[in-house]
Amino acid sequence: MVSYSADTKLTLAIPIMHNHPIAKLLHQAGTAINHEDFDALLNIYTDDAVVVIKPGFNATGKAQIRQAFEAIAGYFNHTLKISQSGMHILETGDVALVMAKATVTADIIENLERHASYVFKKNPHGEWRCAVDNSYGFDVLQRAF
Repeated sequence: MVSYSADTKLTLAIPIMHNHPIAKLLHQAGTAINHEDFDALLNIYTDDAVVVIKPGFNATGKAQIRQAFEAIAGYFNHTLKISQSGMHILETGDVALVMAKATVTADIIENLERHASYVFKKNPHGEWRCAVDNSYGFDVLQRAF
């Protein structure tokens, strides 16, 4: 059982955090994907980042991530569009967990809403970079078993 006193301090996160540096990075990432600017996209990732391409298949490191996004663009006939419609950022020290609502569209799929999760790390220069990109969120659990 948890009890709270008048001295207890609670930290509340704001569901949509447009001004947070990570929110700006995710917006930049969406724009980069939409324009197939993979150089700009790779700048948001750590060197050893992991991206869930589909449940059970991950790309690790910038070279694999680039190859994966190039293949994804081709698969979707270069019509893939991604946007974030809300996010919640939990930050402690140099690590942040991001839960976001993302919309994915392309000419071969109807609007698909995903509940993505990301882990960001702050580098020694104070810049946030994505270490784990899981656009499937908890859906990876349903598809993995």
